[in-house]
Amino acid sequence: MPRPLIGVCAAVENANFGVWEDEPAVLLPLSYARAIHGAGGMMAMLPPDRRATEDPGELLDRIDALVLGGGADIDPESQGVEAHPETVGTNPDRDNFEIALALRALERGIPLLGVCRGMQILNVACGGTLDQHLPDRLGSDSHRPVPGSWAEHDVRIEPGSLAARAAGAERLTVKSHHHQGVDAVHENLAASAWATDDESVEAIESSDGRFALGVLWHPEEDANDQVIPTLVESAST
Repeated sequence: MPRPLIGVCAAVENANFGVWEDEPAVLLPLSYARAIHGAGGMMAMLPPDRRATEDPGELLDRIDALVLGGGADIDPESQGVEAHPETVGTNPDRDNFEIALALRALERGIPLLGVCRGMQILNVACGGTLDQHLPDRLGSDSHRPVPGSWAEHDVRIEPGSLAARAAGAERLTVKSHHHQGVDAVHENLAASAWATDDESVEAIESSDGRFALGVLWHPEEDANDQVIPTLVESAST
């Protein structure tokens, strides 16, 4: 059987490589490809595409599953609210592209995984709200204590949930690096994992049984994490 094609939404950031200095580039950590290839899938990198934002069907016709990848803060204008002082580096084109893809993928029942920022995009796309700066509520920077470095903490996962089936466990030690999170989870979604130290929501999923899952941790950074292999398996059926 042909390998399933997993589309991964990519970041647009300035980068330095070869003759290109401080040049806008479409970026994804290689760890996404390693995780998808290792699970038997192929990966397509998806940069923001304004035509696909207007009509996501053409793009979604060509992939078997969709990953909303991690990256920069989400523009709060997508929710009609003002930006927090700590909300920086936003890219409205990327936000609009990924929201459009997420909504159409949900309509079609295409397997969907949101990673960190992608989990937040999934919630916002469905009509949920965003916590722009978790330290204001938590009183600590425990989910991003050192800029540019992974934090590790434990999460507990709802037994029998999609998150538990995907992870193959009801408790995990995960890698994270974020200061935004979900606030109100939309009624079409359900929270299914929480940080053990502060009860922040760490996973959300579709409440109708489809493979639509968001995790606030980065499964691609852990070779033993089963979330991406489970997505690839779902895309193969």
